[in-house]
Amino acid sequence: MSAISVPATASILSLLFAATTLPAQTDISAESGMSRVRVVRLSEVRGAVEMNRGSGFEAATQNLPVVESSQVQTGLGVAEIEFEDNSTLRLASDTVVEFPVLERHASGATVTTVRVLRGMAYVSLTKAPGAGNDFTLLFGPNKQPLPPGSHIRLQMNATRASLAVLSGAVAVDGADGPVAVSSKRTITFAFTPDTQPDVAKGIAPNSLDSWDKQSADYHAHVASMTAFGNAPYSYGLNDMSYYGSFMDASGCGMMWRPYFASAAWDPYANGTWAWYPGAGYSWVSPYPWGWMPYHYGAWSYCPGAGWGWMPGGAWSGLANVPAATGRTFGNIGARPHYPRQPAEAPRPGQSTLVAVNLSPLVASQVSRGSFVFRRDSAGLGIPREGLGSLTGFSHDTLRRGTATTPIYLTAGPAAGTVRTENRIAADGLAPVEIHRGSAPPPAWSADAGFSSPGPPTSQSTTLSAGTTGHIGSIAPAGGSGGGHPH
Repeated sequence: MSAISVPATASILSLLFAATTLPAQTDISAESGMSRVRVVRLSEVRGAVEMNRGSGFEAATQNLPVVESSQVQTGLGVAEIEFEDNSTLRLASDTVVEFPVLERHASGATVTTVRVLRGMAYVSLTKAPGAGNDFTLLFGPNKQPLPPGSHIRLQMNATRASLAVLSGAVAVDGADGPVAVSSKRTITFAFTPDTQPDVAKGIAPNSLDSWDKQSADYHAHVASMTAFGNAPYSYGLNDMSYYGSFMDASGCGMMWRPYFASAAWDPYANGTWAWYPGAGYSWVSPYPWGWMPYHYGAWSYCPGAGWGWMPGGAWSGLANVPAATGRTFGNIGARPHYPRQPAEAPRPGQSTLVAVNLSPLVASQVSRGSFVFRRDSAGLGIPREGLGSLTGFSHDTLRRGTATTPIYLTAGPAAGTVRTENRIAADGLAPVEIHRGSAPPPAWSADAGFSSPGPPTSQSTTLSAGTTGHIGSIAPAGGSGGGHPH
């Protein structure tokens, strides 16, 4: 059996979805022609993040579906929400948003309204030519449509809001009609009657800008490799292309498998049942790639290789049983270890999240100046693109049980907050960057003496990765070159 390269994996995924017609939405309202079946997920969770799905706020986990009327709030944490067309919404700490409208036209075009109640949010919209998607941002008394291709940062308090146009352009209502505001300008809205927005050149930097840019670049880069366009439900392919590959398993055919997963790894050993009022329980996988393979296609078992995913069949929506096994190959008696779905809805006051841990959950992590990849972590704990290509690391991890590469972390100033190394490793909050190799020696300045080296900026503080802890998704390691351990 042989693994397929990342570009080849992307091509295979594109061909599979080009050849596969996913089922159309079936709940189109005859009166409005609109459907409320959307495929929106909480794609990144770091630190304290909660979601209200109709039963009050509870701790959120990655890959939770986001439905209309949901609310997401962050404490000392950050979060990302991903939409079908690869557009994203990122939330800074102490931010609250809600989703009053998540609809879809019969044509497939989406209508999204996001209300920011407090804090700071980034919105990055794809161009998606011909999609016809509408995205509207609500804050205070203001209603701001955002065109495709726009990238903005919104900060607000009780009396005013500041909208920075990072790229693209937006149109705001002025005294004499709409006013086009181009990139690298800031619009200030005062929440008082009859006050016009003020437009100024320039954008004040924020400590989370680097995290936002890294995340936006990740989605743009991996999406360009998969090149699946605006196909419904396919946006989870980004993470599948990075965290795994298709392999030609002898006698079993082509199947996708996550990196760092041995033949003993079970795709349903760990996860969460999440209750959605009016819909039931939905299975939520903890893995960073764990969206598409649990809502579409099937898992099959191949002797010598283990569980692999194969596309096909119908889309499994919000309330679903895990994707059924396609088949088993050989007389080995392998059966899917499906977690038992709770028999009843949670009672008032009970948690709506039911954890499933049929075996210990394995995660790769930072430890004593290195990043340690662990067998059967299946990508859990590995930052998005932060360590370059994962193929070589996966090969050595499966052979030896672990693989390591030396790293160092850099962290920029965080709005007056002093961060120790332990705190960074514990909460995993941006702005933190991971770099492969050893930290460069401090630079000498006749005026300032020794100073921290600081790729990418002279303001960064260099930290040795000398503690253990799950970093989460952090900024790239300065390239996507080969992934062989040092």
